[in-house]
Amino acid sequence: MSASNTIKLSVDKMTCASCVGRVDRALAAIQGVRRVAVNLATEEATVDVANAQVTGQQLAQAVTGAGYPAQVIEERSIVDQQVKQQDRAKDLAKRTAFAVVLALPVVVLEMGGHLVPAFHHFIDGTIGMQTSWALQAVLTTLILAGPGRQFYAIGLPALIKRAPDMNSLVAIGTGAAYFFSLCVLLLPEVVPAQAQAVYFEAAAVIVVFILLGRWLEARAKGHTGVAIRSLLDLQPKTARLQTTAGPQTVAIETLKAGDIVLLHPGERVPADAIITEGTTHVDESMITGEPMPVEKAIGDAVTGGTVNGFGSLTLRVEHAGSDSVLSGIVRMVQEAQGAKLPIQGLVDRITLWFVPVVLAIATLTVLLWILLGPAPVVSHALVAGVAVLIIACPCAMGLATPTSIMVATGRAAELGVLFRKGDALQTLADVDLVAFDKTGTLTVGRPEMTDLIVRSGVDRATVLTLVASVESRAEHPVAKAIVEAANRDEVVLKSASHTVAHSGLGIEGRVDGETVLIGSDRLMATHGLDVTGFEHDMAGLMAQGKTVFFAAIDSDVVAMIAVSDRIKPEAARVIAALTDLGVETAMITGDKNTTAQAVGREIGITTVVAEVLPGEKVRALETLRGTHDKIAFVGDGINDAPALAFSDVGVAIGTGTDIAIEAADVVLMSGNLNGVLSAMSTARAAMRNIKQNLFWAFGYNVALIPIAAGALFASFGLLLSPQLAAGAMALSSLFVVGNALRLRGLNRSKS
Repeated sequence: MSASNTIKLSVDKMTCASCVGRVDRALAAIQGVRRVAVNLATEEATVDVANAQVTGQQLAQAVTGAGYPAQVIEERSIVDQQVKQQDRAKDLAKRTAFAVVLALPVVVLEMGGHLVPAFHHFIDGTIGMQTSWALQAVLTTLILAGPGRQFYAIGLPALIKRAPDMNSLVAIGTGAAYFFSLCVLLLPEVVPAQAQAVYFEAAAVIVVFILLGRWLEARAKGHTGVAIRSLLDLQPKTARLQTTAGPQTVAIETLKAGDIVLLHPGERVPADAIITEGTTHVDESMITGEPMPVEKAIGDAVTGGTVNGFGSLTLRVEHAGSDSVLSGIVRMVQEAQGAKLPIQGLVDRITLWFVPVVLAIATLTVLLWILLGPAPVVSHALVAGVAVLIIACPCAMGLATPTSIMVATGRAAELGVLFRKGDALQTLADVDLVAFDKTGTLTVGRPEMTDLIVRSGVDRATVLTLVASVESRAEHPVAKAIVEAANRDEVVLKSASHTVAHSGLGIEGRVDGETVLIGSDRLMATHGLDVTGFEHDMAGLMAQGKTVFFAAIDSDVVAMIAVSDRIKPEAARVIAALTDLGVETAMITGDKNTTAQAVGREIGITTVVAEVLPGEKVRALETLRGTHDKIAFVGDGINDAPALAFSDVGVAIGTGTDIAIEAADVVLMSGNLNGVLSAMSTARAAMRNIKQNLFWAFGYNVALIPIAAGALFASFGLLLSPQLAAGAMALSSLFVVGNALRLRGLNRSKS
């Protein structure tokens, strides 16, 4: 091991931010540990250690000792990780379903009589209340010992170690309700007659709700590794290696620098290489994000995973395997997804003091009743102590966050916004800068012919007919843009012959006996043709970021054509709306600076970072993060995956690549940028709702804890029974759910 090394651990049984904090503290306490990043989504911990004295086994033992089984992993297996998460989601689904099946009869037996008087008479007169309680006890015992066992297995040791988490709260709340009810059932003589009621249904329903929330969370985690796996799928499995015995198909893993490989049209490039024979156009959109294929000739570099056009090539491998650009992108996505974000759940922060305080109050209540209370002392002490614990039951607190998330994300989906990670709601609400990719995000993602300027005295329709007729014989995206423009104008194309492609410059052909030449000013110059008459218009179009071509008929330059990737019509309005919300905007793109600046001016973005590769996009975000609290990045291309994963919130355009979508936290199902506003408004509304829920969840409990402890007994002779405490708890839960349901009224952001 080197002087500085990174060790990765797989960590099981983490369920909340408190768990993450305990694992973090257990690792940070080891001498020689430099940095710890615990990732709840991937259930992994990345630890930078300073020297060889710190071993992976030592780290794993420390985490296991903190209550979370851990083991060293040599490298991340995306498939294994997904299988593990899918298995956990399936296990939670089974346990949740089992708990629901057992809890329904408990609720019916206990609450049915309150809702249907005839059922109450059936309980009293037919099966008897004691039998009803006994059935509830059996079913609740099965729930707590089966699906709910994990809360006690994790929560009680955490409590003993003075680091309580949500599991501890669930264990205390359900345990208090269960054992008090069991005492009423089996030892009724120790409980005052007026307090003899059971709360088995409270314990059962709490377990059901918490398990349901964790199942939904596990489902959201199920796609963590898909982005990286999709990136790896871009690389072909085999390559055609040139040997002394002729071409041989070999596994991609066997390639090394210096190998000569053959590439047919339409195939993906097997490794980073240099072209030694042939010419072609290569689709590099996975790297640059730009839609137009790039001309490649002898001596040019090609990147592994990019798509060859219509030329056959001979390549010399330069970088293969882990040294390739694609592998570098994979590593960036892995590192970004594994980074430690400064997100701590509000509930878990509150539990740091809430549980110890409640336990202290309950203990003090019992002691004071035993020392100072009237007879029967033990019974009064038991009732008051249990009432305090039940009034502080975490049911409402457990519902406060997941219920709001469920309703908000469900409504967002109706508005075309998918939150792939629940914590994106909280982070997006705090975002103060939104950075956009350009191509396919702020623009429509495909070139269009925007201008056709003809020389005075020349018929525009005739020029478009001749030009489109020749371009119809080509496959280049620019050619398709010109043909599409002709189709929109209902131009009838003619037969073109003798077409010749001038690589990287343009195309030539004959239509109705006339020679038509279409291409750049360089192509015109090679044919001795002058374009000076169009210089003024050319400068203006290029300043707008448009690509300019010329058309000559029979050696006479008659027209200038401009092609551009059109800006989405809603882009300027979205940028202005974000500004009104107090959110700054920026654009980070691999496009040319001239084009990027022009787009920025048109839609109102002043911070423009252009001509950047994937790694540079991440560095640009790092720079912007230095002056902003939270950053969101909106993109659609494969090249955006590292930036989407690195940003505090990655927002992918749903019309983009699968890889960009899987690397993101939020997905806009359509390409409409108004989805960014819908996502932002949903996040802010959800966070307001969650804070309201937490206030009421604790407000009900905290306000009634003194009453539960017996504050009104001396003056009014009133002692809050556990039944009323459970009622207050249920009321707070109903309020939380009702408040969360208000999020269903969220409206789509207006364009």
